Amino acid sequence: MNVTVRIPPTLRTETAGEREVAVAGSTVREALQDLTTRYPQLAQRIYADGGLARFVNAYVDGEDVRTLDGLETHVRDGSTVILLPAMAGGDAS
Repeated sequence: MNVTVRIPPTLRTETAGEREVAVAGSTVREALQDLTTRYPQLAQRIYADGGLARFVNAYVDGEDVRTLDGLETHVRDGSTVILLPAMAGGDAS
């Protein structure tokens, strides 16, 4: 399967500035494995404890994978996976 992974600005230093990377895989896990094989530094930023880090959200064609089958969510040919690290902020006062 040909899948596109969109890389947010905060992770582009790990992908040599690439905004989108074409990867292969039939699940989100396989697609991200292909991505992190090519860009190993990215793995340290998106994974924790064998899965996605708590602060990293992944969407397949607009659907949050956590509401689907997580990393085992199937992707179809032409799907887009979006990585979106949660942003902290706001006024704590």
